[in-house]
Amino acid sequence: MIHTTTIRSELDFYLKKTGLTINQFAEQSKINSGTLSTIIKGVRPIAMQQLDRMVSAMGLPEGSFYELYADECFAYPLNWRRLKPFLYRCAELDKLELIQKVVRYMTDNLAYVPMLFDTAEDLFHQGKNSAAAIIFESVAESEKYQHSERLAICHYRLFTISLGHDQEKNLRAATKFEGFVERLDEVDQLDALKDLANTYLSLRQWGKVDEMAEEMGKKATIQYKFYQTSRYGIHNKPKQPLFLYIIYSHLLRSAVCDERGEYEEALKYVSLYADLSWVREDTAEALRLKEEFAMLAVVNTCLYQLMMGQVEVLPQYVNYIESREAEILPALIKIVQAANKYNFDIDFILKKFKSQISAFAVKQADIGTYTYQVVADRYTRFLSELSLYYLRNQRYDIGINNLLDCLASAIEIHNDNAILNCVRTFEQFRHVTSVEAQNRYNILISEVPMK
Repeated sequence: MIHTTTIRSELDFYLKKTGLTINQFAEQSKINSGTLSTIIKGVRPIAMQQLDRMVSAMGLPEGSFYELYADECFAYPLNWRRLKPFLYRCAELDKLELIQKVVRYMTDNLAYVPMLFDTAEDLFHQGKNSAAAIIFESVAESEKYQHSERLAICHYRLFTISLGHDQEKNLRAATKFEGFVERLDEVDQLDALKDLANTYLSLRQWGKVDEMAEEMGKKATIQYKFYQTSRYGIHNKPKQPLFLYIIYSHLLRSAVCDERGEYEEALKYVSLYADLSWVREDTAEALRLKEEFAMLAVVNTCLYQLMMGQVEVLPQYVNYIESREAEILPALIKIVQAANKYNFDIDFILKKFKSQISAFAVKQADIGTYTYQVVADRYTRFLSELSLYYLRNQRYDIGINNLLDCLASAIEIHNDNAILNCVRTFEQFRHVTSVEAQNRYNILISEVPMK
């Protein structure tokens, strides 16, 4: 005869082994002795809180018997009042395989899909992304043939959760999610388009950045023109003031023009967020944002003039950015780029921002409104331009070191274009590199994943 291990059999064995009576164990576990007796006899199912108290009283690690608990839950008719706290505890203890097992079993009954979705949303907002992703994936699979907002939100959350250091994965995630944006609530669409635009920005997919920014601007303009703030519910309103999405659209589109070398066109977009007299809000936050973008318009006007070869604006541009930490890295990229293009000296600027440049090498947190992906990509680009600046001036040792740092950064974020550019530049200057630099280069190249 085969004896199946259960929580009850484990508890019964523990009591016999320790010689404890039910009353004594009840005192230790803070569970009523009558309740314990009915649990051991199998008269009533075990509640989540009771299981945790039993496990603690037995001196076992948190989460012990959870696999058995899942099996026992399935032995009875599904009971959401038991399974919901079980999912939360599994999320707390990172028991992801159990979450997957329970959710897969529950989604066979479509009546549980809305409750699972709400649980995933709650876990997501608590920062328990791995657990939330498992549930979102199961809900999405259950509703894949439905043209539903819930399905779109699942894909939005999965897109957000999946973003990381690997730019190839980020591109796949953005491409997969993009088709679901129109199914979202009109308010969520704004944040989704902003997040997609930022992701494509980090990937240097300028056509996509422009497309997402244009669409975000159009939708935000319509909502700002026709809707009142009171129209939005407490739990469903834009994360940012509506007018900010319009301004950010102009900012992104000016950045696209900048990357394409269309500086006159970029200045036209700057003019659209230089004059913000159309903004209706007069709150402290609105006034702060208007002031911030007015200053940014002045700064970017200097930037695009610099990129057009008007080197005389450089001191003014540097003066503007030195007090704006979030803008220093992107500004330095453009300054070095302009120096390479128009052949002027910027050693004094590099010296001025030496401490900030060193900090960029180890900074992992988000900076301002920019995501990690954007910052990581920008730092890689900065190293690329900086290496060319030193190599152009025949300062080969420092130029090669910056080039190798650029290669290491590109490998870390899986930026294939940057990797290839580094390889081409290194081979061009291999004849002036030291043996030590060549050895480091060979080590880095060996770390590039094979396709």
